[in-house]
Amino acid sequence: MTVYRTFISRLLLNYAAGLLLAIIAVASLIAAAPLNISPSDYAWLNRILVLSLCCMLGLEWMVFTRQIKPIRSVFMEEVGSYQTLQNVYIRTHRLPSLAVKRILGPHLFGLVVPGAALSLGLIRTGHLSISPYYVLLAALSGILVSSMHALVEYYLTSYAIRPVLQELISWSRRMFGKDLSLHGRVIVPVSRKLIWSFSLMSMAPLLLYSLSMQFRIEDLDHGAYAYWQWAGYILAVSILFAVIGSRLLAREIMLPIQHLYERMSEVKTGSIRTAASDMFSDEFSRLITGFNHMLSGLQTQAARNSQLVDSYFATLAAALDARDPYTAGHSLRVAEYAVKIGELAQLPEERIDELRKSALLHDIGKIGIRDAVLLKEGRLTDEEWQQVKQHPVLGEAILKQVEPADAMAPYLPGVRSHHERYDGRGYPDGLDGEEIPLFGRIIAVADAFDAMTSDRPYRKGLARDRAIDILERGRGTQWDPYFAGLLVQHFRSETQKKESS
Repeated sequence: MTVYRTFISRLLLNYAAGLLLAIIAVASLIAAAPLNISPSDYAWLNRILVLSLCCMLGLEWMVFTRQIKPIRSVFMEEVGSYQTLQNVYIRTHRLPSLAVKRILGPHLFGLVVPGAALSLGLIRTGHLSISPYYVLLAALSGILVSSMHALVEYYLTSYAIRPVLQELISWSRRMFGKDLSLHGRVIVPVSRKLIWSFSLMSMAPLLLYSLSMQFRIEDLDHGAYAYWQWAGYILAVSILFAVIGSRLLAREIMLPIQHLYERMSEVKTGSIRTAASDMFSDEFSRLITGFNHMLSGLQTQAARNSQLVDSYFATLAAALDARDPYTAGHSLRVAEYAVKIGELAQLPEERIDELRKSALLHDIGKIGIRDAVLLKEGRLTDEEWQQVKQHPVLGEAILKQVEPADAMAPYLPGVRSHHERYDGRGYPDGLDGEEIPLFGRIIAVADAFDAMTSDRPYRKGLARDRAIDILERGRGTQWDPYFAGLLVQHFRSETQKKESS
Protein backbone atom coordinates (compact mmCIF):
# COMPACT_ATOMS: atom_id res chain seq x y z
CA MET A 1 0.00 0.00 0.00
CA THR A 2 2.87 2.37 0.79
CA VAL A 3 4.38 1.63 -2.62
CA TYR A 4 1.09 2.51 -4.33
CA ARG A 5 0.63 5.78 -2.42
CA THR A 6 4.20 6.82 -3.18
CA PHE A 7 3.68 5.92 -6.82
CA ILE A 8 0.49 8.01 -7.14
CA SER A 9 2.12 10.92 -5.33
CA ARG A 10 5.07 10.79 -7.68
CA LEU A 11 2.82 10.70 -10.76
CA LEU A 12 0.81 13.69 -9.56
CA LEU A 13 3.94 15.60 -8.63
CA ASN A 14 5.53 14.89 -12.01
CA TYR A 15 2.37 16.02 -13.79
CA ALA A 16 2.00 19.16 -11.69
CA ALA A 17 5.62 20.14 -12.30
CA GLY A 18 5.36 19.52 -16.05
CA LEU A 19 2.04 21.37 -16.33
CA LEU A 20 3.36 24.32 -14.35
CA LEU A 21 6.41 24.61 -16.60
CA ALA A 22 4.22 24.34 -19.71
CA ILE A 23 1.87 27.07 -18.45
CA ILE A 24 4.79 29.30 -17.52
CA ALA A 25 6.37 28.77 -20.95
CA VAL A 26 3.16 29.54 -22.87
CA ALA A 27 2.20 32.46 -20.63
CA SER A 28 5.67 33.95 -20.87
CA LEU A 29 5.70 33.66 -24.64
CA ILE A 30 2.32 35.35 -24.86
CA ALA A 31 3.38 38.03 -22.38
CA ALA A 32 6.56 38.62 -24.37
CA ALA A 33 4.64 39.01 -27.60
CA PRO A 34 3.96 42.66 -28.54
CA LEU A 35 0.23 42.29 -29.06
CA ASN A 36 -1.48 45.67 -29.06
CA ILE A 37 -4.66 44.61 -27.35
CA SER A 38 -6.87 46.38 -24.89
CA PRO A 39 -7.30 45.53 -21.19
CA SER A 40 -10.76 44.15 -21.95
CA ASP A 41 -9.24 41.77 -24.51
CA TYR A 42 -6.75 40.58 -21.90
CA ALA A 43 -9.61 40.02 -19.48
CA TRP A 44 -11.50 37.91 -22.03
CA LEU A 45 -8.36 35.93 -22.86
CA ASN A 46 -7.74 35.22 -19.18
CA ARG A 47 -11.32 33.98 -18.78
CA ILE A 48 -10.90 31.73 -21.81
CA LEU A 49 -7.60 30.38 -20.48
CA VAL A 50 -9.02 29.61 -17.01
CA LEU A 51 -12.13 27.95 -18.45
CA SER A 52 -10.07 25.86 -20.88
CA LEU A 53 -7.65 24.83 -18.12
CA CYS A 54 -10.54 23.68 -15.92
CA CYS A 55 -11.97 21.70 -18.83
CA MET A 56 -8.56 20.18 -19.55
CA LEU A 57 -7.89 19.25 -15.89
CA GLY A 58 -11.33 17.67 -15.50
CA LEU A 59 -10.93 15.63 -18.67
CA GLU A 60 -7.40 14.61 -17.73
CA TRP A 61 -8.46 13.50 -14.24
CA MET A 62 -11.14 11.28 -15.77
CA VAL A 63 -8.59 9.71 -18.10
CA PHE A 64 -6.03 9.32 -15.31
CA THR A 65 -8.43 7.54 -12.93
CA ARG A 66 -9.49 5.19 -15.73
CA GLN A 67 -5.89 4.37 -16.65
CA ILE A 68 -4.85 3.76 -13.06
CA LYS A 69 -7.96 1.80 -12.00
CA PRO A 70 -6.61 -1.75 -12.70
CA ILE A 71 -3.41 -1.00 -10.73
CA ARG A 72 -5.38 0.57 -7.89
CA SER A 73 -7.71 -2.45 -7.66
CA VAL A 74 -4.76 -4.82 -7.09
CA PHE A 75 -3.38 -2.72 -4.24
CA MET A 76 -6.77 -1.97 -2.67
CA GLU A 77 -8.42 -5.37 -3.06
CA GLU A 78 -7.39 -8.99 -2.59
CA VAL A 79 -5.47 -10.50 -5.51
CA GLY A 80 -7.56 -13.28 -7.02
CA SER A 81 -5.17 -15.10 -9.31
CA TYR A 82 -1.77 -15.10 -10.93
CA GLN A 83 -3.33 -14.07 -14.23
CA THR A 84 -4.76 -10.95 -12.56
CA LEU A 85 -1.29 -9.95 -11.42
CA GLN A 86 0.14 -10.69 -14.87
CA ASN A 87 -2.49 -8.48 -16.53
CA VAL A 88 -1.83 -5.62 -14.12
CA TYR A 89 1.92 -6.10 -14.62
CA ILE A 90 1.50 -5.61 -18.38
CA ARG A 91 -0.86 -2.68 -17.76
CA THR A 92 1.76 -1.01 -15.56
CA HIS A 93 4.33 -1.40 -18.32
CA ARG A 94 1.92 0.36 -20.69
CA LEU A 95 1.41 3.29 -18.34
CA PRO A 96 4.16 5.53 -19.84
CA SER A 97 2.55 5.20 -23.30
CA LEU A 98 -0.85 5.86 -21.78
CA ALA A 99 0.60 8.93 -20.05
CA VAL A 100 1.43 10.40 -23.47
CA LYS A 101 -2.19 9.90 -24.58
CA ARG A 102 -3.37 11.31 -21.25
CA ILE A 103 -1.35 14.48 -21.86
CA LEU A 104 -2.01 15.02 -25.56
CA GLY A 105 -5.73 14.13 -25.61
CA PRO A 106 -6.98 16.44 -22.82
CA HIS A 107 -4.53 19.19 -23.82
CA LEU A 108 -5.91 19.10 -27.36
CA PHE A 109 -9.63 18.53 -26.67
CA GLY A 110 -9.79 20.19 -23.27
CA LEU A 111 -7.49 23.18 -23.76
CA VAL A 112 -6.53 23.96 -27.35
CA VAL A 113 -9.82 23.20 -29.13
CA PRO A 114 -12.16 24.86 -26.57
CA GLY A 115 -9.80 27.81 -26.15
CA ALA A 116 -9.48 28.37 -29.89
CA ALA A 117 -13.23 27.89 -30.44
CA LEU A 118 -14.16 30.36 -27.70
CA SER A 119 -11.62 32.91 -28.94
CA LEU A 120 -12.85 32.71 -32.51
CA GLY A 121 -16.45 32.94 -31.30
CA LEU A 122 -15.71 36.09 -29.29
CA ILE A 123 -13.85 37.58 -32.27
CA ARG A 124 -16.92 36.90 -34.45
CA THR A 125 -19.25 38.56 -31.92
CA GLY A 126 -16.93 41.52 -31.53
CA HIS A 127 -15.92 40.94 -27.90
CA LEU A 128 -12.29 40.33 -28.97
CA SER A 129 -10.43 42.57 -31.36
CA ILE A 130 -7.36 40.37 -32.00
CA SER A 131 -6.56 38.71 -35.31
CA PRO A 132 -7.73 35.08 -35.83
CA TYR A 133 -4.20 34.49 -37.08
CA TYR A 134 -2.92 34.92 -33.52
CA VAL A 135 -5.45 32.36 -32.28
CA LEU A 136 -4.04 29.87 -34.79
CA LEU A 137 -0.49 30.62 -33.66
CA ALA A 138 -1.49 30.22 -30.01
CA ALA A 139 -3.18 26.88 -30.78
CA LEU A 140 -0.12 25.57 -32.60
CA SER A 141 2.10 26.75 -29.71
CA GLY A 142 -0.15 24.92 -27.25
CA ILE A 143 0.10 21.70 -29.24
CA LEU A 144 3.88 22.02 -29.43
CA VAL A 145 4.29 22.68 -25.70
CA SER A 146 1.88 19.79 -24.93
CA SER A 147 4.06 17.48 -27.02
CA MET A 148 7.13 18.59 -25.09
CA HIS A 149 5.26 18.02 -21.83
CA ALA A 150 4.15 14.55 -23.01
CA LEU A 151 7.73 13.52 -23.83
CA VAL A 152 8.98 14.50 -20.38
CA GLU A 153 5.96 12.81 -18.75
CA TYR A 154 6.69 9.57 -20.64
CA TYR A 155 10.18 9.22 -19.22
CA LEU A 156 9.20 10.33 -15.72
CA THR A 157 6.37 7.77 -15.66
CA SER A 158 8.66 5.07 -17.03
CA TYR A 159 10.95 5.65 -14.04
CA ALA A 160 8.10 5.96 -11.52
CA ILE A 161 6.55 2.56 -12.34
CA ARG A 162 9.67 0.56 -11.40
CA PRO A 163 8.88 0.24 -7.65
CA VAL A 164 5.34 -0.89 -8.55
CA LEU A 165 6.69 -3.54 -10.93
CA GLN A 166 9.10 -4.77 -8.24
CA GLU A 167 6.24 -4.99 -5.73
CA LEU A 168 4.06 -6.95 -8.16
CA ILE A 169 6.93 -9.36 -8.88
CA SER A 170 7.47 -9.83 -5.14
CA TRP A 171 3.77 -10.55 -4.59
CA SER A 172 3.69 -13.08 -7.41
CA ARG A 173 6.69 -14.98 -6.03
CA ARG A 174 5.27 -14.98 -2.51
CA MET A 175 1.66 -15.90 -3.34
CA PHE A 176 1.97 -18.06 -6.46
CA GLY A 177 5.64 -19.08 -6.63
CA LYS A 178 5.91 -17.64 -10.14
CA ASP A 179 7.71 -14.72 -11.74
CA LEU A 180 5.90 -12.03 -13.69
CA SER A 181 7.40 -11.30 -17.07
CA LEU A 182 6.69 -9.74 -20.45
CA HIS A 183 8.30 -12.86 -21.97
CA GLY A 184 10.16 -10.72 -24.48
CA ARG A 185 7.12 -8.68 -25.48
CA VAL A 186 8.03 -5.22 -26.79
CA ILE A 187 5.50 -2.52 -25.90
CA VAL A 188 7.48 0.51 -27.08
CA PRO A 189 10.50 -0.23 -29.31
CA VAL A 190 13.73 1.60 -28.58
CA SER A 191 13.80 2.83 -32.18
CA ARG A 192 10.45 4.56 -31.72
CA LYS A 193 11.64 6.18 -28.48
CA LEU A 194 14.78 7.48 -30.15
CA ILE A 195 13.02 8.71 -33.31
CA TRP A 196 10.29 10.59 -31.46
CA SER A 197 12.64 11.92 -28.78
CA PHE A 198 15.33 13.14 -31.14
CA SER A 199 12.78 14.51 -33.58
CA LEU A 200 10.92 16.47 -30.94
CA MET A 201 14.07 17.66 -29.16
CA SER A 202 15.57 18.87 -32.44
CA MET A 203 12.42 20.29 -34.03
CA ALA A 204 10.73 21.80 -30.96
CA PRO A 205 13.23 24.67 -30.55
CA LEU A 206 12.96 25.53 -34.26
CA LEU A 207 9.17 25.33 -34.29
CA LEU A 208 8.91 27.27 -31.06
CA TYR A 209 11.18 29.95 -32.47
CA SER A 210 9.24 30.07 -35.75
CA LEU A 211 5.87 30.39 -34.03
CA SER A 212 7.14 33.01 -31.65
CA MET A 213 8.70 34.88 -34.56
CA GLN A 214 5.24 35.33 -36.03
CA PHE A 215 4.29 37.39 -33.01
CA ARG A 216 7.41 39.54 -33.46
CA ILE A 217 7.22 40.24 -37.20
CA GLU A 218 5.08 43.29 -36.71
CA ASP A 219 7.35 44.65 -33.99
CA LEU A 220 10.88 44.31 -35.41
CA ASP A 221 11.23 48.11 -35.44
CA HIS A 222 11.50 48.15 -31.62
CA GLY A 223 15.28 47.71 -31.94
CA ALA A 224 17.94 45.02 -31.88
CA TYR A 225 18.15 44.90 -28.09
CA ALA A 226 14.46 44.06 -27.67
CA TYR A 227 14.71 41.44 -30.39
CA TRP A 228 17.72 39.66 -28.90
CA GLN A 229 16.19 39.84 -25.44
CA TRP A 230 13.18 38.00 -26.77
CA ALA A 231 15.33 35.59 -28.82
CA GLY A 232 17.44 34.83 -25.73
CA TYR A 233 14.34 33.85 -23.80
CA ILE A 234 13.20 31.49 -26.55
CA LEU A 235 16.70 30.02 -26.70
CA ALA A 236 16.76 29.45 -22.93
CA VAL A 237 13.40 27.61 -23.01
CA SER A 238 14.57 25.45 -25.93
CA ILE A 239 17.91 24.58 -24.30
CA LEU A 240 16.18 23.70 -21.02
CA PHE A 241 13.80 21.32 -22.79
CA ALA A 242 16.65 19.73 -24.78
CA VAL A 243 18.75 19.19 -21.65
CA ILE A 244 15.88 17.69 -19.63
CA GLY A 245 14.75 15.51 -22.52
CA SER A 246 18.23 14.20 -23.29
CA ARG A 247 18.95 13.40 -19.63
CA LEU A 248 15.67 11.49 -19.29
CA LEU A 249 16.37 9.61 -22.52
CA ALA A 250 19.88 8.72 -21.35
CA ARG A 251 18.51 7.42 -18.05
CA GLU A 252 15.88 5.39 -19.90
CA ILE A 253 18.59 3.68 -21.96
CA MET A 254 21.20 3.29 -19.21
CA LEU A 255 18.96 1.79 -16.50
CA PRO A 256 18.41 -1.61 -18.18
CA ILE A 257 22.05 -1.75 -19.29
CA GLN A 258 23.22 -1.11 -15.73
CA HIS A 259 20.74 -3.63 -14.35
CA LEU A 260 21.94 -6.36 -16.74
CA TYR A 261 25.57 -5.50 -16.01
CA GLU A 262 24.98 -5.90 -12.26
CA ARG A 263 23.34 -9.32 -12.76
CA MET A 264 26.15 -10.42 -15.08
CA SER A 265 28.73 -9.34 -12.48
CA GLU A 266 26.97 -11.55 -9.91
CA VAL A 267 27.10 -14.49 -12.31
CA LYS A 268 30.84 -13.89 -12.84
CA THR A 269 31.36 -14.22 -9.07
CA GLY A 270 29.43 -17.51 -9.01
CA SER A 271 26.06 -16.21 -7.78
CA ILE A 272 23.33 -17.49 -10.08
CA ARG A 273 20.31 -17.21 -7.81
CA THR A 274 19.11 -13.70 -8.66
CA ALA A 275 17.35 -13.30 -12.00
CA ALA A 276 17.18 -9.96 -13.79
CA SER A 277 13.97 -8.03 -13.13
CA ASP A 278 11.76 -7.70 -16.21
CA MET A 279 10.90 -4.02 -15.69
CA PHE A 280 11.47 -2.74 -19.20
CA SER A 281 8.93 -2.65 -22.01
CA ASP A 282 11.26 -2.25 -24.99
CA GLU A 283 13.81 -4.58 -26.64
CA PHE A 284 15.61 -4.84 -23.32
CA SER A 285 12.72 -7.04 -22.26
CA ARG A 286 13.92 -9.60 -24.81
CA LEU A 287 17.50 -9.34 -23.55
CA ILE A 288 16.37 -9.86 -19.97
CA THR A 289 14.17 -12.80 -20.95
CA GLY A 290 17.14 -14.38 -22.75
CA PHE A 291 19.43 -13.69 -19.80
CA ASN A 292 16.98 -15.23 -17.33
CA HIS A 293 16.53 -18.26 -19.60
CA MET A 294 20.31 -18.72 -19.64
CA LEU A 295 20.40 -18.27 -15.86
CA SER A 296 17.67 -20.87 -15.45
CA GLY A 297 19.79 -23.33 -17.43
CA LEU A 298 22.80 -22.58 -15.24
CA GLN A 299 20.69 -23.08 -12.12
CA THR A 300 19.44 -26.43 -13.40
CA GLN A 301 22.97 -27.54 -14.20
CA ALA A 302 24.25 -26.28 -10.84
CA ALA A 303 21.46 -28.17 -9.06
CA ARG A 304 22.41 -31.37 -10.88
CA ASN A 305 26.07 -30.85 -10.06
CA SER A 306 25.19 -30.23 -6.42
CA GLN A 307 23.10 -33.39 -6.40
CA LEU A 308 25.99 -35.36 -7.84
CA VAL A 309 28.38 -33.95 -5.24
CA ASP A 310 25.94 -34.73 -2.44
CA SER A 311 25.59 -38.26 -3.76
CA TYR A 312 29.38 -38.55 -3.94
CA PHE A 313 29.79 -37.48 -0.32
CA ALA A 314 26.99 -39.74 0.91
CA THR A 315 28.43 -42.69 -1.04
CA LEU A 316 31.88 -42.18 0.48
CA ALA A 317 30.36 -41.99 3.96
CA ALA A 318 28.29 -45.14 3.35
CA ALA A 319 31.31 -47.01 1.98
CA LEU A 320 33.30 -46.06 5.08
CA ASP A 321 30.54 -47.11 7.48
CA ALA A 322 30.08 -50.40 5.60
CA ARG A 323 33.49 -51.59 6.84
CA ASP A 324 32.03 -52.04 10.29
CA PRO A 325 28.40 -53.15 10.76
CA TYR A 326 28.41 -51.63 14.24
CA THR A 327 29.10 -48.13 12.88
CA ALA A 328 26.69 -48.34 9.94
CA GLY A 329 24.96 -44.99 9.49
CA HIS A 330 27.34 -43.24 11.90
CA SER A 331 28.49 -40.60 9.41
CA LEU A 332 24.93 -39.82 8.29
CA ARG A 333 23.75 -39.44 11.89
CA VAL A 334 26.72 -37.23 12.79
CA ALA A 335 25.90 -35.06 9.78
CA GLU A 336 22.28 -34.75 10.94
CA TYR A 337 23.31 -33.73 14.45
CA ALA A 338 25.90 -31.28 13.10
CA VAL A 339 23.34 -29.68 10.80
CA LYS A 340 20.91 -29.33 13.71
CA ILE A 341 23.60 -27.57 15.78
CA GLY A 342 24.39 -25.31 12.80
CA GLU A 343 20.71 -24.40 12.45
CA LEU A 344 20.38 -23.71 16.16
CA ALA A 345 23.46 -21.48 15.91
CA GLN A 346 21.79 -19.70 12.93
CA LEU A 347 24.71 -20.28 10.60
CA PRO A 348 24.18 -19.16 6.97
CA GLU A 349 22.64 -21.73 4.66
CA GLU A 350 25.82 -22.13 2.64
CA ARG A 351 27.89 -22.75 5.78
CA ILE A 352 25.41 -25.36 7.00
CA ASP A 353 25.73 -27.20 3.68
CA GLU A 354 29.53 -27.15 4.01
CA LEU A 355 29.20 -28.36 7.62
CA ARG A 356 27.00 -31.29 6.55
CA LYS A 357 29.47 -32.42 3.90
CA SER A 358 32.38 -32.03 6.29
CA ALA A 359 30.55 -34.14 8.88
CA LEU A 360 29.78 -36.83 6.29
CA LEU A 361 33.52 -37.18 5.61
CA HIS A 362 34.82 -36.59 9.14
CA ASP A 363 36.01 -40.21 9.50
CA ILE A 364 37.19 -40.70 5.90
CA GLY A 365 40.74 -41.13 7.22
CA LYS A 366 39.76 -44.47 8.79
CA ILE A 367 40.04 -45.93 5.30
CA GLY A 368 43.79 -45.86 5.94
CA ILE A 369 43.52 -47.82 9.23
CA ARG A 370 44.03 -51.59 9.00
CA ASP A 371 40.96 -53.76 9.63
CA ALA A 372 42.83 -55.64 12.36
CA VAL A 373 43.03 -52.39 14.30
CA LEU A 374 39.84 -50.64 13.23
CA LEU A 375 37.58 -53.67 13.76
CA LYS A 376 39.31 -55.05 16.86
CA GLU A 377 36.76 -55.91 19.54
CA GLY A 378 39.11 -55.88 22.50
CA ARG A 379 41.13 -53.11 24.05
CA LEU A 380 43.62 -51.42 21.71
CA THR A 381 47.31 -51.36 22.51
CA ASP A 382 49.08 -48.01 22.77
CA GLU A 383 50.58 -48.51 19.32
CA GLU A 384 47.18 -49.36 17.83
CA TRP A 385 45.60 -46.39 19.53
CA GLN A 386 48.25 -44.10 18.03
CA GLN A 387 47.35 -45.49 14.60
CA VAL A 388 43.66 -44.74 15.17
CA LYS A 389 44.49 -41.21 16.32
CA GLN A 390 46.05 -40.54 12.91
CA HIS A 391 42.76 -40.86 11.04
CA PRO A 392 41.99 -37.09 11.12
CA VAL A 393 45.36 -36.38 9.51
CA LEU A 394 44.87 -39.19 7.01
CA GLY A 395 41.39 -37.88 6.18
CA GLU A 396 42.74 -34.44 5.47
CA ALA A 397 45.50 -35.90 3.29
CA ILE A 398 42.97 -37.95 1.30
CA LEU A 399 40.69 -34.99 0.65
CA LYS A 400 43.64 -32.85 -0.43
CA GLN A 401 44.06 -35.21 -3.36
CA VAL A 402 40.61 -34.34 -4.70
CA GLU A 403 40.55 -31.74 -7.48
CA PRO A 404 39.86 -28.89 -7.66
CA ALA A 405 41.62 -28.22 -4.39
CA ASP A 406 39.71 -25.02 -3.64
CA ALA A 407 36.40 -26.90 -3.82
CA MET A 408 37.48 -29.24 -0.99
CA ALA A 409 39.15 -26.54 1.13
CA PRO A 410 36.04 -25.74 3.26
CA TYR A 411 35.83 -29.35 4.50
CA LEU A 412 39.44 -29.90 5.54
CA PRO A 413 39.42 -28.06 8.92
CA GLY A 414 36.41 -30.00 10.21
CA VAL A 415 37.87 -33.35 9.14
CA ARG A 416 41.25 -32.69 10.75
CA SER A 417 40.03 -31.14 14.01
CA HIS A 418 36.91 -33.08 14.98
CA HIS A 419 38.82 -34.87 17.78
CA GLU A 420 40.31 -31.73 19.31
CA ARG A 421 39.15 -30.95 22.85
CA TYR A 422 38.12 -27.53 24.08
CA ASP A 423 40.64 -27.81 26.95
CA GLY A 424 43.50 -28.55 24.52
CA ARG A 425 43.92 -32.26 25.38
CA GLY A 426 42.62 -33.57 22.05
CA TYR A 427 44.39 -34.67 18.89
CA PRO A 428 46.08 -34.41 16.41
CA ASP A 429 47.23 -30.81 17.08
CA GLY A 430 46.30 -30.17 20.71
CA LEU A 431 44.35 -27.02 19.88
CA ASP A 432 42.18 -25.44 22.54
CA GLY A 433 39.20 -23.08 22.76
CA GLU A 434 38.36 -21.14 19.64
CA GLU A 435 41.70 -22.06 18.09
CA ILE A 436 39.81 -25.17 17.04
CA PRO A 437 38.09 -24.53 13.66
CA LEU A 438 34.34 -23.91 13.81
CA PHE A 439 33.37 -27.14 12.03
CA GLY A 440 35.71 -29.15 14.23
CA ARG A 441 34.02 -27.88 17.41
CA ILE A 442 30.53 -28.63 16.06
CA ILE A 443 31.35 -32.07 14.64
CA ALA A 444 33.10 -33.04 17.89
CA VAL A 445 29.79 -32.60 19.78
CA ALA A 446 27.77 -34.45 17.12
CA ASP A 447 30.33 -37.26 16.86
CA ALA A 448 30.51 -37.77 20.61
CA PHE A 449 26.74 -37.83 21.03
CA ASP A 450 26.27 -40.47 18.32
CA ALA A 451 29.19 -42.53 19.65
CA MET A 452 27.68 -42.53 23.15
CA THR A 453 24.16 -43.51 21.98
CA SER A 454 25.21 -46.20 19.47
CA ASP A 455 25.78 -49.87 20.30
CA ARG A 456 29.31 -51.29 20.11
CA PRO A 457 30.56 -54.90 20.29
CA TYR A 458 31.95 -54.27 23.74
CA ARG A 459 29.06 -52.18 25.16
CA LYS A 460 25.45 -51.15 24.63
CA GLY A 461 24.70 -47.56 23.67
CA LEU A 462 23.76 -45.12 26.42
CA ALA A 463 20.24 -43.79 26.84
CA ARG A 464 19.78 -40.37 25.30
CA ASP A 465 19.20 -38.65 28.64
CA ARG A 466 22.41 -40.14 29.98
CA ALA A 467 24.37 -38.94 26.94
CA ILE A 468 22.84 -35.48 27.32
CA ASP A 469 24.02 -35.34 30.94
CA ILE A 470 27.56 -36.29 29.86
CA LEU A 471 27.54 -33.55 27.23
CA GLU A 472 26.36 -31.08 29.85
CA ARG A 473 29.19 -32.01 32.22
CA GLY A 474 31.76 -31.89 29.43
CA ARG A 475 30.91 -28.36 28.30
CA GLY A 476 33.99 -26.16 28.42
CA THR A 477 36.38 -29.09 28.93
CA GLN A 478 35.89 -31.68 26.22
CA TRP A 479 33.43 -29.74 24.04
CA ASP A 480 32.73 -26.19 23.05
CA PRO A 481 30.32 -24.94 25.75
CA TYR A 482 28.14 -23.00 23.31
CA PHE A 483 27.56 -25.73 20.71
CA ALA A 484 27.25 -28.51 23.28
CA GLY A 485 24.76 -26.33 25.14
CA LEU A 486 22.67 -25.82 22.00
CA LEU A 487 22.32 -29.58 21.44
CA VAL A 488 21.61 -30.25 25.13
CA GLN A 489 18.95 -27.55 25.23
CA HIS A 490 17.39 -28.83 22.00
CA PHE A 491 17.04 -32.43 23.21
CA ARG A 492 15.77 -31.40 26.64
CA SER A 493 13.19 -29.14 25.01
CA GLU A 494 12.02 -32.06 22.85
CA THR A 495 11.75 -34.26 25.94
CA GLN A 496 9.65 -31.66 27.78
CA LYS A 497 7.28 -31.34 24.81
CA LYS A 498 6.76 -35.12 24.69
CA GLU A 499 6.12 -35.30 28.42
CA SER A 500 3.65 -32.39 28.35
CA SER A 501 1.74 -33.93 25.46
